[in-house]
Amino acid sequence: MNEEVEPYLSKVEECLAGAQSEFANGRYNNATNRAYYAAYNAAIVALIRAGLSTRRWAHDEVQALFAGQLVVRRKLYPGDMRRVLADLIVARTRADYGRELVSKAVAERALRRANDFVRRITRIQR
Repeated sequence: MNEEVEPYLSKVEECLAGAQSEFANGRYNNATNRAYYAAYNAAIVALIRAGLSTRRWAHDEVQALFAGQLVVRRKLYPGDMRRVLADLIVARTRADYGRELVSKAVAERALRRANDFVRRITRIQR
């Protein structure tokens, strides 16, 4: 199973580093995008480790499986993690496609939530 999750763990680290770098350089749209992808890949790691897999890792499937199976049904993660991916994808969509730029405060919150999400998954699953 480690072989299966390793690429996603690498992506988590790369996305978090990218989000932090982009934030530090005032590129808040990119920071928000990378923060979401760090959390998204961490959720995939959690799903694989829990024995849940899908043919493709569609964003809506990952969100639904993580929230429905790992938080609500199996209670592997606390309830406050249930909406993190859904909230972050809203921020990412706004950053990627919205007319207005993401503010520093929005990007900071996205980065903080992604860091917390990743930390909690890796702490619980190791």
